[in-house]
Amino acid sequence: MTDGTPRTAAAPDPAAGAELTSLERTALYKSLGNPLRRRILDYLGRHGEANSTVLARELGESSGTTSYHLRKLAEQKLIEEIPEKSGGRERWWRSLPFSHTTPDPATMTSEEYTAAEHLALLKIEVDTRLFRRAHEEYRGPQGWAQVQRTGTWMTKDDLHAFVHAYRELLDRYSHPDDAVPEGARRVNLRFYAAPDSGDEESGAPADG
Repeated sequence: MTDGTPRTAAAPDPAAGAELTSLERTALYKSLGNPLRRRILDYLGRHGEANSTVLARELGESSGTTSYHLRKLAEQKLIEEIPEKSGGRERWWRSLPFSHTTPDPATMTSEEYTAAEHLALLKIEVDTRLFRRAHEEYRGPQGWAQVQRTGTWMTKDDLHAFVHAYRELLDRYSHPDDAVPEGARRVNLRFYAAPDSGDEESGAPADG
């Protein structure tokens, strides 16, 4: 599984070239699985920046609580302080570009697997709501909501090449946070691929 947020032109990917240890991955999964931290990251992703006071007001928490969680997110390089806007006790924050691929569960410690499983279940709930919305808001091939489903034959190498091409397409058609063109909207995309189990429909036509 791969998670990520849009890249900005100003900041490099903090995960690039850095292999996390099992303890670091466990801490990351626990952090991303924390409901309030997920809401903070979602707010920063949508609005670009905020301080603890703004987040406290918008999320219905105390500023002390949001300040604590902001510091923890910063320690894991998920967000960073905006020095030009911060001063004294007022600290402004923005999200950092982030990409992480979950390793083979067979290589995880029990604590890491438990944290990863909890996070995966949370993501399934979010993705299920998104799936329903995409169908409910579909207005034809020219609309904002798009749905594509298909089945085909691939080798494992074909599949890996396809995933690589998919990531290249995301980079090609995405706009960084600091260069969003007029008329652009934040779009949520998900990609899944799994081999046919033998008891599912095979050769199902694409629908959209």
